[in-house]
Amino acid sequence: MKKIVALISLGIFILVPHQIYAQSEVACPKLENLQETTIKDKDDLLKKLKQIVDQNYVEGEYGHMYSEWELRTALPFPETVGREQEEIYYEMAKNFCGQEVADKSWLVRLYFPKWEGLSASALEGQIFLAKNKEDKWFVWFRYH
Repeated sequence: MKKIVALISLGIFILVPHQIYAQSEVACPKLENLQETTIKDKDDLLKKLKQIVDQNYVEGEYGHMYSEWELRTALPFPETVGREQEEIYYEMAKNFCGQEVADKSWLVRLYFPKWEGLSASALEGQIFLAKNKEDKWFVWFRYH
């Protein structure tokens, strides 16, 4: 009896169309908690970046594959306008959390050489960051 129920369930699953999608989780920060930043804050961000990357990539099942990385971009989102490879992420940030949050946030694009030839989607990482009123950088979205 269990075999028949299992076969019927499997048949329904295969034959009946299902809409399957993945939805990224976006933890939009509250605007009132964000600090104004400019390109002058880049050095501060770069000092904290190793710790930020470790927390968001290296701690996990494939962490060893993310232990080596190269910085491709570190810019406030408004500075990405007109830059072909970066501007689309600004549009994503605005779509997710609104213009004001995006304007106070940064794009960091990373390259992970250990993924070369293994995974095109894992080869690059994009994180959206902001600085809070306590003067701490935090990631509010990780795309890859």
